[in-house]
Amino acid sequence: MAQTYDVVVVGAGVAGLTAAVAAAQEGARVVVLERAPEADSGGNTRYTEAFLRMRSLDEAADGLEETLLGDVMGHPDPGLVIETTRDAARRSGLTRGSHVVDPDYVETFAEQAGPTLRWMTTHGLRFEQLPTPFLTTSTTRWAPVGGGLAIVETLGAAARESGVEFRFRTTARALVVEDGVVTGVETTTPDGPVRHRGAVVLACGGFQGNAEMMARYTGERALTTRPVARGGNWNKGEGIEMALAAGAATAGNFALFHAEPVDPRSGEPEAAVFCFPYGILVNADGERFVDEARGPVDAWYERVTRVIQAQPDGLAYVVLDARGTAVPNLRSAIRTDQPAITAASIAELAARLDVPADRLQATVDAYNAACPDGAFDPAVPDGLATWGLTPAKSNWATPIAQAPFTALPIMAANVFTFGGLKVTPRSEVVDRDGDPIPGLYAAGELTGLYYSNYTGSTSVLRGAVFGRIAGQQAASHRRDAELLAAVGEA
Repeated sequence: MAQTYDVVVVGAGVAGLTAAVAAAQEGARVVVLERAPEADSGGNTRYTEAFLRMRSLDEAADGLEETLLGDVMGHPDPGLVIETTRDAARRSGLTRGSHVVDPDYVETFAEQAGPTLRWMTTHGLRFEQLPTPFLTTSTTRWAPVGGGLAIVETLGAAARESGVEFRFRTTARALVVEDGVVTGVETTTPDGPVRHRGAVVLACGGFQGNAEMMARYTGERALTTRPVARGGNWNKGEGIEMALAAGAATAGNFALFHAEPVDPRSGEPEAAVFCFPYGILVNADGERFVDEARGPVDAWYERVTRVIQAQPDGLAYVVLDARGTAVPNLRSAIRTDQPAITAASIAELAARLDVPADRLQATVDAYNAACPDGAFDPAVPDGLATWGLTPAKSNWATPIAQAPFTALPIMAANVFTFGGLKVTPRSEVVDRDGDPIPGLYAAGELTGLYYSNYTGSTSVLRGAVFGRIAGQQAASHRRDAELLAAVGEA
């Protein structure tokens, strides 16, 4: 079977839905292909709170470009402007080792963030500055009222009102390429194989739901991680693999993913535990292994989580005393639905955690002895740092001394994978010579960008910005193709 459209969108998350609505607004006949049943559609978008790195609804957060480039390039202090100027970078591409970042892509992202959100409001979404789970922050954030689920439901309705068709339980398997031009997608459906013809927008996420690809690219630590929410299980990586088979170039670090600290006991989406700056982190041997508080938790939690993943069994425990659990609004930084583990003494806590009691007690004693006198201020990095302790604790270093003692387990969850397809600021997928592949566009998490550290609250925003651009460009490509065909016939 074959079905013909102007634009075929693969994936029904934020990138796919913005692409579909944008293409339909350009007059294109659009179909959205989604491997999940309708009730589970939307991938990670359905489950995320969808925080957006914005200063206002119309303006990206201060320093978005510089911070994003600094994080992508592994700058040691995100928030500082990288030394390489954008003009110099444009002459050769912004490069560090094998990292190549397109500054024009980042500039487009920053410039189009506000207009894209305003455009989304015309389709029924509302955005506000909503509470976050971060008790200390390095930037400003907005979010859609109703979170990612509101994006899926509202833009899904807008797409249907614009005539977009949806095909659920439909998995894209291969691109159709004719004379170097992508002209459609081969799919499998409950009724058999179907070829969907049209310009293609790939917006079907990364590969965190594919155990083989995770092991291939991230190594044995793939065994000690899991998708952060159920939606990630639908992301099997076919979008990336079919584009690579068509000669696409890659971007982003395939060996890393956006890591978030979660309670491994919980099955809730994003069961995050962000309270560790106010206590200590210990591994299964009862020993500290990382600076828990180098700065605002929103800027540092991913790097801390990566070190947690490297511990035995990929597991750690945050240990707090009564002073730590009394931090105002601490519960907002703990998103698990599982109870904390409490005890009247460190020895009792060690028994409940099944860690060596003597080592945990020695760890706590050494840490307490290194804590200085000084004013404790949980609202901002207070500079209260340990003395002569390895690893150090840079802020909020107060003794673990007041019972009851509390612990929560933490493991690394995979929010999304970093490696993906290389695209232009026009969301065109490029080949390994750097030339756009005609008829092929991509947006969202299957497009690579990040190499060293995730720039918080940019993923959903990036999906929306470049999904909209991809839809517009795909609709334009089809119109141009039809015009050329008409001219040829004349």
